[in-house]
Amino acid sequence: MAVYAEGVALLGFIGESAVALAGCIAHPSRMRWRPLLSNIGSAGVNALPIVGLLSFLLGVVVAYQGSGQLRQYGANIFVVDLVGISMLREFAPLITAIIIAGRSGSAYAAQIGTMAVTEEIDAMRTLGIAPLEVLVLPKILALLIVLPLLTVFADLCGVCGGMLMARAQLGVGFEEFFERFTNVVSVTTYLVGIGKAPVFAAIIAVVGCFQGFRTKGGADSVGRQTTRSVVQSSFLVIVADAMFSIAFSALDL
Repeated sequence: MAVYAEGVALLGFIGESAVALAGCIAHPSRMRWRPLLSNIGSAGVNALPIVGLLSFLLGVVVAYQGSGQLRQYGANIFVVDLVGISMLREFAPLITAIIIAGRSGSAYAAQIGTMAVTEEIDAMRTLGIAPLEVLVLPKILALLIVLPLLTVFADLCGVCGGMLMARAQLGVGFEEFFERFTNVVSVTTYLVGIGKAPVFAAIIAVVGCFQGFRTKGGADSVGRQTTRSVVQSSFLVIVADAMFSIAFSALDL
């Protein structure tokens, strides 16, 4: 019953956020541009090092693990297929979303939760300021902008890591790698990975803000809701990725 009640509350929160977004689209002057730019910087620019490092290492691991099997059959060049398709289609968008869920989603929940505990949100409502327009919409829009860009950056770093490992372990040169990469990795594969990012961004931002607004009591509740936001957003991102895989398989993409 608690899970059902929380699910209903989440749907209500999504509806309220959609109404607030529609109001801002109808009246652009209500959009809070400074918080939007601040969230783009904190969720996007500041996340580049960790996203790039983990994606690079993931590309290295994928190429290294595949090299042992490919070498047995003399199929060294197929490491390009392995790294290119797996990174662009699955690993880069998924690892980027999970990093942002743990980094930015938790920050959203903690920030809003702290404001709820200290009654700042109630004070905003008393002053006639809509908390959704000030606290939620800038975060959602910022993630919708930066997560696809971070995914592109993760694609690049992951492929570079796989390329270096392919040269070190399998003797596949850079020129040979690039030539094979352009032949086997289609634009559709790239767009499939990028197309997942906005959905993942919406899930992370909405769940993080929702759990922040559900904070009640004291500091213990802030920590509890922050943990829930990371667990739930990561779980929903993986579920969404599985559904995307099923749908793209059915559509032969």
